Amino acid sequence: MITAAQMRAARALLQIDQRQLAEQSGLSLPTIQRMEASDGVVRGNVDSLMKLVEALHRAGIELINEGAASQTGGRGVRLTTATLPGATPPRSRAAK
Repeated sequence: MITAAQMRAARALLQIDQRQLAEQSGLSLPTIQRMEASDGVVRGNVDSLMKLVEALHRAGIELINEGAASQTGGRGVRLTTATLPGATPPRSRAAK
């Protein structure tokens, strides 16, 4: 499961817009917009959700589910080392 807030946070970490996420996930821009406008957990067909999660994973985003090991609990996202084409690598961002 992924929440709309996790989607927005993931895009912010990757420094990409909705259009770029749509392209990388193979989904339409209106689908991405609808997902991000959701209240809480994103609802959609399983295929679309899998494409979204896989694209974020390829980009280096780790989704942290409720109850997963973390110091403060709750949901979140974590940026790993891989990034989408066009996204700024994590090391480059830190050097700014």
